[in-house]
Amino acid sequence: MNFLAHIYLSFENDEITIGNFIADSIRGNKYKHLPEMVQKGILLHRAIDTFTDAHPTVRKSTKKLHKNYSHYSSVIVDIFYDHFLAKNWSTYSDTPLDVFVDQFYDLLETHYTILPDPVKRMMPYMIADNWIFNYSQMDGISRVLDGMNRRTKNKSKMNFAINDLEEHYEEFEAEFVSFFEELTIFSKQKYNSLCEN
Repeated sequence: MNFLAHIYLSFENDEITIGNFIADSIRGNKYKHLPEMVQKGILLHRAIDTFTDAHPTVRKSTKKLHKNYSHYSSVIVDIFYDHFLAKNWSTYSDTPLDVFVDQFYDLLETHYTILPDPVKRMMPYMIADNWIFNYSQMDGISRVLDGMNRRTKNKSKMNFAINDLEEHYEEFEAEFVSFFEELTIFSKQKYNSLCEN
């Protein structure tokens, strides 16, 4: 899953949210210096990714993209799924999306000193262009895919995946809704077990 899903699946625990968000920038066990709950957020992130990557519904989504995008398919599906979470946000949260996202940006500022360098470098762009809120719009997703393609030096051709999203929009959305219900249950159970220890 992509940024918005990981933030949402931190269940409004600030330090878990930070860990869940920065986890992709942390290699192996190089997180032992961080506060305990941030460490648990990293472990929650990794459990979410493992569950997601192995899930048959997610694989069904990636299969539609594999021919054109090969191993980038799973990254694209993560972005598509964040779009559907943002678009249908009121189904999942009572807090308006713009308020939720602004609170998250404030949280990053509060915990700035413990953020990994790659996150610190990305933050100004993410906040200035309001990436997470703009996931709800097709042009926002298109910009994200363009940016990802540039990061691969145009090898991934991910910028064209917006066409696949438009072509299979209802299928991708149905797959997201089905999967996200299961992911939320799994994540809550994992969150509870981490917080109990």
